[in-house]
Amino acid sequence: MGGRPGGWGVVWVGAVLLVLLLGLAAYLVSFLGVAASVVGAVLALLPLLGVLWVVRIVDRWEPEPPRLLWLALGWGAVASVVIALGVDLVLSIALGPPRDAVSSAMASVVQAPLVEEIAKGLGILLVLRLGRRFFDGPVDGVVYGAMIGAGFAFTENILYFADSLISGGVAQVTVTFVLRGILSPFAHVMFTAATGFAVGLAVRRGARGGAVFAPWAGGLAAAILLHALWNGSAVFTDFFGLYATLQVPLFVGFVLGVILLRREESRLTRERLGDYAAAGWFTPVEVDLLATGAGRRRAIAWARTLPGGRAETMRAFIAEATRLAAARQRALTGRDDQALADEQAHLVRATRLRQTLLR
Repeated sequence: MGGRPGGWGVVWVGAVLLVLLLGLAAYLVSFLGVAASVVGAVLALLPLLGVLWVVRIVDRWEPEPPRLLWLALGWGAVASVVIALGVDLVLSIALGPPRDAVSSAMASVVQAPLVEEIAKGLGILLVLRLGRRFFDGPVDGVVYGAMIGAGFAFTENILYFADSLISGGVAQVTVTFVLRGILSPFAHVMFTAATGFAVGLAVRRGARGGAVFAPWAGGLAAAILLHALWNGSAVFTDFFGLYATLQVPLFVGFVLGVILLRREESRLTRERLGDYAAAGWFTPVEVDLLATGAGRRRAIAWARTLPGGRAETMRAFIAEATRLAAARQRALTGRDDQALADEQAHLVRATRLRQTLLR
């Protein structure tokens, strides 16, 4: 598969994000001060690292291209925040700041979910546009959505943590960190992952071009609803009561959903690699080792016993075989004109890695 994922489009978008980042950093420092901004950034980095570690686990067998993952993270941390702040500024100028409890509640429960989820959801479409050959299904959609949500939460947390430090000192920032960094680090991740899931499912079914818009809008509606429900729990009800009775079950459901998606991805990978087994490229035993979690762990453990230890080669072989299965699925759905060329390239590399393992 020739060229870098996303091509020059990623470079140009990255350059725009860098310019926006400089402006956003200047805004934060002027609004919050240097010391509070630095403390907020350090505290915000802690939940971000935890989220990225979990996303890495979900994405470990067929890692998405780092360029696209960084693009997703940057879009969430910079572009989505700039869009949200820009809309807030325009509405504040046009309508004035919230004057009472009702208007404040509307801003939190209606305006914020609409504006923020649309801003983040645009990032899903951007990643799909630039990296459609690497956006193969629901798991990929969840991963890209999670990266965008994690980026947005990181910048938003800087604002919240720094403001808490300024207004209430160490005690207040500690409370805010517990609420946002410990109790709800995956909130924005879940919201935007819903949009990514819908787009990924449509892509898996062969949607191209404008046909993706309706599923994107459906996933976006789910993200907005979840976001509004989350914000509403802090505005209209007992946050901790609703957190225990609704938000925790939602998060558990999200985790179970990701597990089921991984299993479905494994099933599809096994099915597509089975096509190659039928043609003599792999044995049925190899398909089991390459397509299932238990089989992959056994394969890596076996590779460690080979002369010199070949676990990394086995990991590369597994990843290449998984990409091969994804390319074949794209070819079968007809959504990617370059899928056949990708399929051939992955097959050559997988064969070469297999020979390296068995030499």
